[in-house]
Amino acid sequence: MTDNQQVIGDEQRNAAKLIWDFHQMHHEARPTDVAIGLGSHDLGVAAFAAELYRVGLFPTLVFTGGNSPTTADRFPRGEAVHFREHALELGVPASAILLEPNAGNTGENISLSRATLADAGISPKSVMLVSKPYMERRSFATARKMWPEVDVVCASEPLEFDDYIKSIGDEKLVVDMLVGDLQRVIEYPALGFAIEQDVPEDVHAAYLSLINDGFTSRLTGS
Repeated sequence: MTDNQQVIGDEQRNAAKLIWDFHQMHHEARPTDVAIGLGSHDLGVAAFAAELYRVGLFPTLVFTGGNSPTTADRFPRGEAVHFREHALELGVPASAILLEPNAGNTGENISLSRATLADAGISPKSVMLVSKPYMERRSFATARKMWPEVDVVCASEPLEFDDYIKSIGDEKLVVDMLVGDLQRVIEYPALGFAIEQDVPEDVHAAYLSLINDGFTSRLTGS
């Protein structure tokens, strides 16, 4: 068994679940002017964005993202390109999709998507960010810093923690990413990348515990 396939213990799982729940904003889905599907390793983001489009929550959908170390093999043409192709397969018309294929981080996802929309003559007052479940809080904090004049609604596939792990197929990778996203939520405001988010004491303790247990592969500077 490789390191990335290790089974996590009950205490580690409980700590991860605390962080999982904190990462989600629990926004109620409602109509917005546009949606932005944030690129990642998780093709479920594209599928859920397509579902939200089909029920009429937004008329225009931007897929954003180039490549990262966790996606280059799976999405060789870039995250946004593969997400767009999947959404087309699921019935979203090409005329409803804008492509932003260059972003390399969440800040660029927001800033370059904003520019892509502006190039298309669209100046939204409200934006739905469609992401992995555990990326909601970081994407919200980033968008509120970089695009404060828009109303931001977060949405993600409604999966429980255990079901999400099954869908990805790699427990340690998911927990590593939960920890890595929380590091960014904590540290990025001081760097000017995001607005501050209050982290409850039990969530912070769970974060430190998982770092101590070696779930560190997605930490910046690791």
